[in-house]
Amino acid sequence: MFIDNVKITIESGRGGHGHISFRREKYVPNGGPDGGDGGLGGSIVFVADSGINTLVDFRYKKLFKAEDGVNGGGSKCTGRNGNDLILKVPIGTLIRYGWETDETDSPSGLVMADLKAHGERRVLAKGGRGGRGNQHFATPARQAPKFSEDGKAGKSYQITLELKLIADVGIIGFPNAGKSTLLSRVTKANPKIASYQFTTLTPNLGVVRHDYGRDFVLADIPGLIEGASKGVGLGFDFLRHIERTRVLLHVVDAARLEDELTPTQAVEKINAELRQFNPALLDRPQIIAANKSDLQPDESHLEELNAFAAKQGWQVYNISAATNSGIDELMRGLVDILKDAPEIEDFEPDYETYFEPERAEESITVEKIKEGYFRVEGPGIERMLGYTNMADERGFAFFQRFLRERGIIARLEELGIEENDTVQLYELEFDYWK
Repeated sequence: MFIDNVKITIESGRGGHGHISFRREKYVPNGGPDGGDGGLGGSIVFVADSGINTLVDFRYKKLFKAEDGVNGGGSKCTGRNGNDLILKVPIGTLIRYGWETDETDSPSGLVMADLKAHGERRVLAKGGRGGRGNQHFATPARQAPKFSEDGKAGKSYQITLELKLIADVGIIGFPNAGKSTLLSRVTKANPKIASYQFTTLTPNLGVVRHDYGRDFVLADIPGLIEGASKGVGLGFDFLRHIERTRVLLHVVDAARLEDELTPTQAVEKINAELRQFNPALLDRPQIIAANKSDLQPDESHLEELNAFAAKQGWQVYNISAATNSGIDELMRGLVDILKDAPEIEDFEPDYETYFEPERAEESITVEKIKEGYFRVEGPGIERMLGYTNMADERGFAFFQRFLRERGIIARLEELGIEENDTVQLYELEFDYWK
């Protein structure tokens, strides 16, 4: 089963919590805090694998979660790190953030990774950092800290995996033009071939060996008909694969056995679909193969096709995939044009911009929401709440000192806070008292 577009959710593991404990031994009366750190959460790692050619493994399972880190222990024991979750995908897999592309400022649809080579890896969701044990918070003034740091939560993303086959040459054209037959003649690919439309339901890849000067990969792109760019037929699902090809080989039925269009009209129709899907595709080098030339096609139609191609700067080859006539010349022509064909540009990942931004200067926001209600937010506040035991009197006093030292209390007073007013710090709320 060929699956080339799936939507899944990935979630990295949470870091283990730091431990609170104190060394208690017979001959060590003042052992002090010895709570160990939590382990790192497991990450989600994608790896391109040449042995996989479809995304079928992601069709039925929709949530992929890495292992959480283990909590720390006493005697300064660090918890075990969570295992990374390795997800193998085909070469040419594009990973986008979100489940649909929109035109807003949301990062949905932006590229997170573009895996183009065997063994290429991308850590897409890093595991959460493990929390520190209470051993790290001992100071000369606070020798018995009764708080530790919680492990950091993992990251969760809804993503779309989109397979775009990577090939040097993409064979395009109407159904029954002879694309699959041509592929079977010049490669060891064995596509299903029959005399009815849409025989080919999946893209087929084959390698043309160096008999013609160099090896290159040939892809048969199925299902292109008029209206394909709007979802008609099968073309909408497979037009994306053409974006990864350097040269387009346009196979046309020169004998008009199945098509009422002339060869020139057929070429124009398909190129119109490519233009609507992605105008940049028409900038790719293109070669036309006038197939079924052994069936005595109308010479006037061939002359018209040659004149049209000459205006575009395209070469026309008269071939017969059924009898192998003209195929050697066509393959050598493809080798020649591939020498100068530009490489396909990479999809530039936006991952660093949106998902791994450089750490900005930590700022704390203090604002008045309404009369008697204030809110305090910021990375430092969130981190402090994470490892402060608010139920412990000394831990709470330590947190109050932090608020005063950072000028947060002074800022609240500037905004007019009074006794009994409420202060929100993320999920916690406190009453203000002087």
